[in-house]
Amino acid sequence: MNKTVTKNALILAAFTLVCGLALGFVHQLTAARIEEADYETMQEAYSEVFEDAEYFVSVAYDADAANRLVADEGYDDTIDDILAAYSDEDEILGYVFIVTAMDGSQGSITFCVGIQNDGTINGYSITDTSETPGLGLKASDEDFAGQFKDKIVDAFTVVKGEASSDDEIESITGSTITSKAMANGCNAAILCFKELTGGEDDE
Repeated sequence: MNKTVTKNALILAAFTLVCGLALGFVHQLTAARIEEADYETMQEAYSEVFEDAEYFVSVAYDADAANRLVADEGYDDTIDDILAAYSDEDEILGYVFIVTAMDGSQGSITFCVGIQNDGTINGYSITDTSETPGLGLKASDEDFAGQFKDKIVDAFTVVKGEASSDDEIESITGSTITSKAMANGCNAAILCFKELTGGEDDE
């Protein structure tokens, strides 16, 4: 009887070990594929806001100081990363700011903002959002997102009517909260760009 119990216990232990090793292998394989997919998604987002760039390199910056700067201006956003956009001649064309807006209508919205050396905003590319299809998700549509492109402004303001100046953004119908979240996130990126470059345009 004892031999049978011991034998069954050993079989169970061996089976558990094999299953554990198999699950660990599958987890590592899946995690690697997810990480690769996330990397490719981010690279596509960088290229979308900096089409002329050949490659991107993370910039060392004080995240706490950047987020304090943003918060002091009244924006509910975080700066998650900053990357320099390089040309094929290894010259810095500008910067990509990864911003998470905490004030979306359905939760946080993470997106990249490209800003050239002279302060021109190339636009943004959303990488993660829970906004509602047909409403807040329209922030990805060119009709709305295109309003941010090729602008040099100190800050964007969302208006419900037609925009009358470069710094005004016409709100998405029925999604003012999302519209303001995107504008505020871009404003946070502009603040950090000025801090990073000393507030001066490169000549």
